[in-house]
Amino acid sequence: MCRVRSGDAQNGPLGAVLFWVTAAGPIIVKKFREENMKSAVQARWGLALVAVWLAQASAQAQTWSANLGVVSDYRFRGVSQTRLQPAMQGGLDYVDISGWYLGLWGSNIRWVKDAGAQAGSVELDLYGGYRWQHAQVNYDLGVLRYDYVANDLGRSGRRGNASTTEVALAATRAQTTLKYSHTLTRWLGYPDSQGSGYIEISRPWPVAAGWTLVPHLGYLNVRRTQPSASYTDYALTLQKNLAPAWQFAASLQGTNADRSVYSTPSGDFTGRTALLLGLKYAR
Repeated sequence: MCRVRSGDAQNGPLGAVLFWVTAAGPIIVKKFREENMKSAVQARWGLALVAVWLAQASAQAQTWSANLGVVSDYRFRGVSQTRLQPAMQGGLDYVDISGWYLGLWGSNIRWVKDAGAQAGSVELDLYGGYRWQHAQVNYDLGVLRYDYVANDLGRSGRRGNASTTEVALAATRAQTTLKYSHTLTRWLGYPDSQGSGYIEISRPWPVAAGWTLVPHLGYLNVRRTQPSASYTDYALTLQKNLAPAWQFAASLQGTNADRSVYSTPSGDFTGRTALLLGLKYAR
């Protein structure tokens, strides 16, 4: 789903900030409170501080966007993060005209508790990087932190803290994007999994009546896991802008992951092929 610019007089940087903090912030903070009150207060102040810092940047050299959406199942690299159930998600992005960017994104999740943790029902991602063009190729080099707030997966005795940091490089030519992400920490808490990686390729294809079809293929290599947590994922997404600020998407996604590794406590395969629906509002 696309990100919508919001730099006009009525929906400028401060409007985008306030939209995210007042709309998406309370949803995520509510999830924090389910874990502990201290994390909830820290999270709300963290969101506010980031918002204030961003709002002070130069309005003449920036692009702002904020988004809020709902999906029938939150899939990350083909695997359900919400036990095959719906998720509410929101994000805030800042892009400088020089090519630097910074973003914050959040969603409810369930996989951390399914993996053995007693706490950890919110994912909060912080990312930043630099985009540039050379010889008709667009490059994007960035760092992303997947933070599973207040998770105690390390106490399960089977895995460490779930929060993970990656560095990624993407190259786009003629609308085809090839991207590689490299793990700097343990991958989602798996012991000795540093240096795991994910490679993916995708391309949008315009179709009739404003619809866009986006095929995707990816491979996740998780090092030193037994049984193996590595797999291939695939997706075919059809999306359309319904109005200037609304976008609808229908996506067929699946994996060839090991069912014994990627299952809910009740035995449902979280990497199974399924049709997913999503609706997002961005400004």
